[in-house]
Amino acid sequence: MPTVKEILDSMDYGPAPEAAGEVTAWLAERGPFGHFIDGSFTAPDDTFATDNPATGDTLAQISQGSAQDVELAVKAARKAAPKWAGLAGHERAKYLYAIARHIQKRARFLAVLEVLDNGKPIREARDIDVPLAIRHFYHHAGWAELLADEFPGHTPHGVCGQIIPWNFPLLMLAWKIAPALAAGNTVVLKPAEYTPLTALAFAEICAEVGLPKGVVNIVTGDGATGAALVESDVDKIAFTGSTDVGRTIRRATAGTQKALTLELGGKSPFIVFPDADLDAAVEGVVDAIWFNQGEVCCAGSRILVSEAVARDFTDRLTTRLGKLRVGDPLDKCTDLGAIVHPTQLARIRELVSAGEAAGATLIQPETQMPAKGCYFAPGLLIGAEPANPASTEEIFGPVATLTTFRTPAEAVQLANNTRYGLSASIWSENITLALDIAAQVKAGVVWINCTNQFDAAAGFGGMRESGFGREGGREGMAAYLRAPEVKSKPEAPASDFKAMPSPATPASSGIDRTPKLYIGGKQTRPDSGHSYTITAKGRELGLAPLGSRKDIRNAVEAAHKAGAWGKQTGHNRAQVLYYIAENLAARQAEFEAHLKDAGHDPKEAAATVARAFYYAAWADKFDGAVKSTQSAKVTLAMHEPWGVMGVACPDASPLLGFASMVLPAIAMGNRVVAVPAQSMPLLATELYQVFDTSDLPRGVVNIVTGPRNELAKTLAQHDDVAAMWYCGDADGRKMVACESAGNLKATWTLENRDWMNAQGRDFLRHATQIKTIWVPYGE
Repeated sequence: MPTVKEILDSMDYGPAPEAAGEVTAWLAERGPFGHFIDGSFTAPDDTFATDNPATGDTLAQISQGSAQDVELAVKAARKAAPKWAGLAGHERAKYLYAIARHIQKRARFLAVLEVLDNGKPIREARDIDVPLAIRHFYHHAGWAELLADEFPGHTPHGVCGQIIPWNFPLLMLAWKIAPALAAGNTVVLKPAEYTPLTALAFAEICAEVGLPKGVVNIVTGDGATGAALVESDVDKIAFTGSTDVGRTIRRATAGTQKALTLELGGKSPFIVFPDADLDAAVEGVVDAIWFNQGEVCCAGSRILVSEAVARDFTDRLTTRLGKLRVGDPLDKCTDLGAIVHPTQLARIRELVSAGEAAGATLIQPETQMPAKGCYFAPGLLIGAEPANPASTEEIFGPVATLTTFRTPAEAVQLANNTRYGLSASIWSENITLALDIAAQVKAGVVWINCTNQFDAAAGFGGMRESGFGREGGREGMAAYLRAPEVKSKPEAPASDFKAMPSPATPASSGIDRTPKLYIGGKQTRPDSGHSYTITAKGRELGLAPLGSRKDIRNAVEAAHKAGAWGKQTGHNRAQVLYYIAENLAARQAEFEAHLKDAGHDPKEAAATVARAFYYAAWADKFDGAVKSTQSAKVTLAMHEPWGVMGVACPDASPLLGFASMVLPAIAMGNRVVAVPAQSMPLLATELYQVFDTSDLPRGVVNIVTGPRNELAKTLAQHDDVAAMWYCGDADGRKMVACESAGNLKATWTLENRDWMNAQGRDFLRHATQIKTIWVPYGE
């Protein structure tokens, strides 16, 4: 044993292992494990091993869930759903409160169990994962109590299928189950194949608190079990995991009417400006990429440093890197534990090698690694170009790239040079600069002078291919609720296309007018050079331009050029919408005549004027929120426009339906490529002059007429379209959801409805996404 003098000379940490005897005894007593279905554990069947990644030793045998097991769990959840949803919010709140209390009572046990199964350091499981899981159940007990007041008319989805990853097993379980139960849903949860043990321990807690049978069901297994859950008779899927699997789930759920939230991968920027507190930023990197061995979806894996301080910062970071301790996860002195599984370790090695082969230099400390287990030393890849695989692919390990920039504009360009958009961390003592960059980065969560801050009251989720939907806070609760049902109204089939008018079409007695497409503020002929015949009541009313894929492409480009619209104040956008209403009112009699001639209700004209006024009123009133999260932080929830949206309008109500879908989108700052009513697009083409005389900037609204489903498919497939709304037939709704999987754009697919009464916050909510910004507040 070293003397006190020797310890003071070396300043080495002595071993401080956490005892695991209680957990290993529990595993020996309880294992092998079956599934938790309808309030009790099933007999173990078709088992596989879950191992301790730090040692390779087997911890327990786990049952491989089959499609039949999933079906039994879903049936149990379905049976329990009416009674659970029918409980008063106060009664559900008591159950969630009891779960939180019981997790607290078993906090140390759960932390050790998590460490053994996952490999993360005990400090992180003990001080972060378990307390946050408890916080989520307490927080959502409050939402259960307040649900009727805060979400009037909303109802639970029913049975929720939930699939969670292996990096934060207990915490992800809490993120999913707590809001689902608070909202009145029942749950079938599939934990990750590598880390099922805390979910099974949580099942015991559910039984301990007397949670009604079938409300929570847990089925263990691999990806095949998850696929069976996605295909099962559930009402909602909530998935956290890889982008590739999320894309598969998006396609699998298309057309099923299952609600869907996806929290997927990330390649998050960590931006250090020259005026940053460099020592604080270095510690920020430790928390951003070496926390949880870098196995974090929002890890700051792309460090972007101002050229002015790059050498100083890199020296400090390299020095700090050399002091990180890799070793036994149960040792309280360990900074980095074990990688979760040999498969993941092999992937980390493969991507790091690819990064080196592409020109980056790996810096790693000379750390003594444990003799056995899945370990990888923390590292930095210096000189990684933006196209380097290590800069583009999610490594999901303790390695970050480091790249320099010269100007704030270049920093933003580099930060957004990714298909992901989960999070960003910005370091600067200039709060004006930091908030300016926060507004420009494409990320669902932004941390200023901090990183990896989480709280149950703050929404968490991504943009782009990092998924859609939020977990936590009001927005997370909304994801587990159905808005008040809107009665659908059958839509007559769209008329067949005629390439040219029949010979019987009478010539106009006045000057011939040729409707055109409206792209970038200009009336343009379709690229195809073709038109199609518009008929009503057996009469041919004229020709409409036949838009094509290339016209959609041109319209999307024009919409992107109008990006300044999203930066306008709500007041300025409101003035334009009021002006549109004013000019529509001046031509109301004309539109009424057109509607009557086309066989539609002339009252649509006055309703369209009112709709423009309505969304003008909302343009500066759909506010964000300040969340009650942590001391010394202000957590902002900002409503941001998607950017460029595709909108395929209903065939019914050709004027009012168009206005009801386009106006809320532009009121929130989006730019729109709209496909008007296929059978009667001429009313939308009459709006060109209204837009031109209402100070609407070019490219904010673009109109492409033609076959709705064909054009909607092109919009859904387009990688530069951020969100897609579609109103139409069931085949079209399924197609849009399926084709959107390419870039995982958010979609809102609607059945036709009574458009005279179709307005409200639901349109505004679907026209925006939440960006959560954490700002220092106080010392």
